Parts: sequence; C-alpha cells; structure tokens
Amino acid sequence: MLQGLKQYLTTWAGDDKSRVDVADTINRITIGAVQLAKEIALPTLDGSESSVIGENTDGDAQKVLDVRADEMFMDAMKGGAIRLYGSEEAELPVEINKDAPLALAIDPLDGSSNIETNGTVGTIFSILPIGKISAESTFGQAGDAQLAAGFVAYGPRTQMFLTLGQGTLLLQLDFEHSDFVIINDNVQIEKYTSEFAINVSNYRHWDDGIRTYIDDCFDGEEGARERNFNMRWLASLVADATRIFARGGVFLYPGDIRPTYKEGRLRLVYEAFPLAFLVEQAGGCASTGTVRILDLIPRQLHERIPLIFGSKDEIEHIEKIIANPSSSKGKSPLFGNQGLFRR
Repeated sequence: MLQGLKQYLTTWAGDDKSRVDVADTINRITIGAVQLAKEIALPTLDGSESSVIGENTDGDAQKVLDVRADEMFMDAMKGGAIRLYGSEEAELPVEINKDAPLALAIDPLDGSSNIETNGTVGTIFSILPIGKISAESTFGQAGDAQLAAGFVAYGPRTQMFLTLGQGTLLLQLDFEHSDFVIINDNVQIEKYTSEFAINVSNYRHWDDGIRTYIDDCFDGEEGARERNFNMRWLASLVADATRIFARGGVFLYPGDIRPTYKEGRLRLVYEAFPLAFLVEQAGGCASTGTVRILDLIPRQLHERIPLIFGSKDEIEHIEKIIANPSSSKGKSPLFGNQGLFRR
C-alpha cells in the first residue's frame, strides 16, 4: 500500500516543533493544490478561467485562475505557521499569521498561458525561516536557507515533487482521499543526457556561449558532441521539470540581449530557488550558467534570473562552454550553412 503524505510528514516531524510547522505548511499547501486541481478540471462554457484581467507587478498577463489560485493558497495558510506570504501575484509580501515562524514564497499558478490549450500548469513553492529584521531579509536569504520546496504539476495526473532536504519525493494525488501518496521516495535525475529544452526562436538574441552549445547539439553525431540530441520545449516550467526528473535532460532559459531579458525571465525566489533545491536533492545541478543558483542572494522578491538545470554532466558541460565558447570543436552554426534557414 502506498504511503500518504500526511502520514509521512507526521513520522518525519515527530516532536520537533520546527519540523511540525513545516509539515503543517506542506499539508496546507496540499489543501490548496487539491482545490485548484478540481477547479482546473471543472468544465466552463465561456472559458472565463483563462481570461486576462490585468497584469501582475512584473507586467505579465494575469488571468482569472491566477488570482483564484493565489486566493486559495493564501486562505489555506490562515491559522498556520506562515507569517509572510510572498506571491508572484502581489507586489509585496502579506502578513498572514502574526509572530508565526515561517515564510512561504509561491508561484500559485505557473504556466497559466497553457490553460486555454489544456497544457500542464503548476504551483511552485518554497518554505523559509523568518528573517530577523524584515520581510526583505526573509525573502533575501540565499537559496540554501530553504527548509522545504516543491511543485505541483496539474496534468493528466496531478503530481508533486517535494524535498525536505533529504532527497526528492514524487507523489501523486489520490482524488478519492484528497491526499498525495508517495510513488517514488528517492527521485534521481540521470547524470547523462542527450535531450535539452529551450525556446530556439530566441536564438538570435543569445550570447555566444548558449549559441555554441545549441549549435553543437544540432550538429549531432557529425559535430563536436559526436551524438544526436532531441529538443523539447513545453513552455511550462513544471512540465519541462517533470520530464527531466522522469528521464533526465536539461532546461535552459538564459538571459539575452533584449532589454527586459538581460537578467533572465524566471523568478529567483519562487521559481529558481525551489527548482534548484529539488534538482540538487535528486543528484542534478542548477545554475545561471556561471553561478550555482542556491548560492545567490536575492535583492527583492520578484528578482529575475537566468536558469539552467537538469542532468549533472550536461550542466557542467554547458558551464564550460559559456565560460569559453571557443573551446567547442564545433564548426557550423545552427542548422549548418545550408540548412532549414539558409542556402
């Protein structure tokens, strides 16, 4: 019989008050996740759940279900161990439970642009200790300060990847009992891969290091890597991450020369940090291309960052290429001199 998350957390926490608070917070996150999973699955006649109703503080389109998801998770935290709630959907953190010991950084509905196409969307979260001075100090801690992190992917199955700092768990929602059950208690990312995920339409904007790496991949067995690669891109961070946890691979969302992309596009505190924690606990790597993600110190809650993560061997190779693009033995640009885009 598969073990339920609630029982697993009860055993893990024991009589340790700090662990009990983390366990209670995760259980409350699952309450919001179950509610959101059911709402995503509800049929609507007008498609209103994917309607754009405004912009969030970073200028991204904000949809009806983005706001509803945020409300669900915030409500679930009331009466618990979370004092500060920092969400993608609000400019500033919200105080929920005065004098509580923990903070929650959350992207309540990652990939909401996929709702109308029935693509996988998700919830990404990070649990932190409260800083000694202010909200800024709480959400300005390095990634290694995280107490727990995870994400929920709402796809054909509703699954959660979770780390408490002792490995990475894979869980699946049992709708009948409204509980997540553990289906893999030791997720490991394959160290070696021939699969990468990137939005190649941005090729012309990348720096030389990223271009060189992708050129080498497309050159296949005739090129510097001497093997063929497959490309995947689902435009959903949680969907691409789920695939990498399942069978290895790398995900790249680098910064580029465009003014609003120079510092990257994904958020450090509530996207990159929790993904990096999960990935490292599963034997993988997460980097900006030059720096380990979990070593970074955020300047503010909504800070953006380049993010590259996945199979350890491939991430190390990418970092070497970024540091010295000329070190590649590849000779041809993307698709070659006489390829799909050139003659």
